[in-house]
Amino acid sequence: MADRFRLTIAQLNPTVGDLAGNAAKAREAWEQGKAAGADLVALPEMFIAGYSAQDLPLKNAFTLDCMEAARQLAADCADGPALAIGCPWVEGAELFNAYLICRGGKITSHVFKHHLPNNEVFDEVRVFDSGPIDGPYAIGNIRIGSPICEDAWYEDVAETHAETGAEFLLVPNGSPYHRGKHETRLNHMVGRVVETGLPLIYLNMVGGQDDQVFDGASFVLNPHGKLALQLPAFAEAIAHVDLQRGDDGWRALDGTFAPQPDTLEQDYNAMVLGLRDYCRKTGFGKVLLGMSGGIDSALVATIAVDALGAENVRCVMLPSEYTSEHSLEDAKACAGAIGAHYDFVPIAEGRAAITATLAPLFEGRSADLTEENIQSRLRGLLLMALSNKFGEMLLTTGNKSEVAVGYATIYGDMAGGYNPIKDLYKTRVFDICRWRNAHQRPWMMGPEGEVIPERIITKPPSAELRDDQKDSDSLPDYPVLDGILKILVDDDGSIADCLAAGYSREDAKKIEHLLYISEYKRFQSAPGVRLSPRAFWLDRRYPIANRWRDNG
Repeated sequence: MADRFRLTIAQLNPTVGDLAGNAAKAREAWEQGKAAGADLVALPEMFIAGYSAQDLPLKNAFTLDCMEAARQLAADCADGPALAIGCPWVEGAELFNAYLICRGGKITSHVFKHHLPNNEVFDEVRVFDSGPIDGPYAIGNIRIGSPICEDAWYEDVAETHAETGAEFLLVPNGSPYHRGKHETRLNHMVGRVVETGLPLIYLNMVGGQDDQVFDGASFVLNPHGKLALQLPAFAEAIAHVDLQRGDDGWRALDGTFAPQPDTLEQDYNAMVLGLRDYCRKTGFGKVLLGMSGGIDSALVATIAVDALGAENVRCVMLPSEYTSEHSLEDAKACAGAIGAHYDFVPIAEGRAAITATLAPLFEGRSADLTEENIQSRLRGLLLMALSNKFGEMLLTTGNKSEVAVGYATIYGDMAGGYNPIKDLYKTRVFDICRWRNAHQRPWMMGPEGEVIPERIITKPPSAELRDDQKDSDSLPDYPVLDGILKILVDDDGSIADCLAAGYSREDAKKIEHLLYISEYKRFQSAPGVRLSPRAFWLDRRYPIANRWRDNG
């Protein structure tokens, strides 16, 4: 029997629906594995289709195309190592999330996912049928078990593989990022290793897909849970894993160890990669945004430059009579620091024309929120006109605190195609800005140094839609607001939980009310990068028409 086995793992970035492109990536990885003398080349879960394909596999023509692409890939990779790759698969009347083993030009084995996640962003019970728990498959005379993603979070699948002769575990994943996810994965996989006594290779995909970012960070664990290899987060990587059989079974030889960044860097990298891939996968090469001189638009502009390059970012200042000199100076200074194109488009004439048009209908009524919203919607109109004219996708700039309580104007500053900071609370916006000013990484396309002027970070936040306006006029201070929102949104807590944490009932009830009545705005808002386990959209689904309130 062989005493060594070389496995090539490909932590790569597929595109949903680009079957030919995904197959080409797999072939390139297979060629690298072949050149390195690999016995098996492995790709992540659902790689042929891209992940998450949501309801696409329910369209029979799509799944049949995926299956044909997998068969052709198997034929193309006949002369060399075996290939393992994820693909939707129809067997009889059932549709499975499958892992295909290809050897000698054919698909020789199928592994069907058993545990289908139906929580957080996952809806696999809606799409796929649950497969049986089968034994391992063979590559030569080596037997390998492959629990697919969620299957490795439970004991039964891995234990069945071990009891039926698996010599190590290869776990293909499409596991999206949220803060703290890597440690959670490690803990679960250590559990599988301790239970089975087998080495485990955890292979995760990387890249942005709509609101989700897959962070890679693949790793290899030896028996007793010791790390033998760690791939980088948020970057494509191909690694060759050498396993060796000894008297006490198989062990992986030590490989490279990429350090895992702290959570501020992880969040920032996720926002950059999410925007970069969203633009690349939807066909946009350039973006624009309204540059107000405030911290949110400054951060979004910096993310955009780091994702796409300064030459592909347009910052537009749209001042009114309420825009302060500080904001004018700060917006221009930030655009200059990041090297982005800067346009100055005053809204006074347009606003005067709209005011005159509405004057006969508004006669006898005092100015109120309506006039403030006209300014925001006029800016949205002008920005969308620029987007249409120049083919640049408009970015929105509302943070999670504002998105939660509806502190944004629908069809105004909410207009746009993508929001990189949608899942970033305002207090964390400040932290991320300070982090970016102090750090530059090779994956950033923007310059190093203070790219967000300190005055933008330290001045009181304001929408500047009326004289002397501050966000605190309408909302509790952001530390209070964010603390309450984390209880009500992130923890699904109650008013009683807010009171127990030291917040006032008045503040908690006000924030709860704003949270519920703003659901219709979020329903129409742009997608944005998921950074937490309770991001708005798939993580948290509430009815728009809802009269229930917590009376605790």
